[in-house]
Amino acid sequence: MKLSLVELAAVTPGTDKPKALQEAVDAARQAEDLGYHRIWYAEHHDTGGLASQAPEILIALAAHTTGRIRVGSGAVLLNHYSPYKVAETFLQLEALAPGRIDLGLGRATAGPLADLALRRDRGTPSADDFDQQIHEVLAHLHRHFPADHAFARLDPTAGIPTRPDVWILGSSGNSARTAGELGLGYAFAGFINPDGATQALGRHRASFQPTPYGSAGHRAMLAVSAVVADTDAEAQRLNWSRRALLARMARTGTAPRVPTVDEAARDLTQAEKDAPTVITDGRWPRQLAGSPATVRDQIEQMTKATGVEEVLIQDCIADPEARAHSRALLAQALGVAPDRLSAAS
Repeated sequence: MKLSLVELAAVTPGTDKPKALQEAVDAARQAEDLGYHRIWYAEHHDTGGLASQAPEILIALAAHTTGRIRVGSGAVLLNHYSPYKVAETFLQLEALAPGRIDLGLGRATAGPLADLALRRDRGTPSADDFDQQIHEVLAHLHRHFPADHAFARLDPTAGIPTRPDVWILGSSGNSARTAGELGLGYAFAGFINPDGATQALGRHRASFQPTPYGSAGHRAMLAVSAVVADTDAEAQRLNWSRRALLARMARTGTAPRVPTVDEAARDLTQAEKDAPTVITDGRWPRQLAGSPATVRDQIEQMTKATGVEEVLIQDCIADPEARAHSRALLAQALGVAPDRLSAAS
């Protein structure tokens, strides 16, 4: 099994956005040392508690400080941008770190006001043309426009022999078939919609066909939120910070930083604290939390049910030492940590 990480650049207690961004870059080096296969950077707008608004910048910095791990976006929110600009940007990143760049494409709202601010043309209604945008990105990356197309003479690939690896990210399953038919990898956000994971990933597998745009074989990832600690009780307690952050964002639309565990304990109801962090009565939780053995067992059940061979971990832990420890414990539990780390544990 491959283990990967999606980094939020969360603003934790005692830090600010500059510190959070530096920690996000440092996370790439830590993940590489722990045996993680890839690290992706998220894109969020108009939120005080998450500092990653421009994953492209973090990708460049992280790629520069690492040598093996794949680095990419989880995801570029394509609904806000020009496909040509996205293709150019990721070709430039690929030129800087050949063979290690992933272009993860997704779509999401940042809220009505931020969505409007991100748009260049505010005089016409926004269009839901995500599939068309994906095709256009691929056409720029592979120069597959028809000869009579206005963009056919553009060549952003000039002098760049390799291409970023393109993935589609989704949480509803709507883009699973598109990804499969285009031969692209697909990552499903199980931390948003755990109930939809099996169906969406099955749809991707059923529709998959090799194309020049992707690999010869089927590839898919399941993205989950996970907190690992030495005991189940401690992991569940650490997970309260994420639950309180999401609750605050739901109430006010934003949050200045990730709450401490003590703050979260005051914010959350007992029912919220006690919400399941393991599969219960066949239902998958939005967040996994537990000891290494507990979380390994849960992930193995999920990967067996979906047929994926890679999990993408999202975590949001207020204490940076606990966050680093969680990532190390998970790498050891899933058997991806180098021998020197496994022996030390």
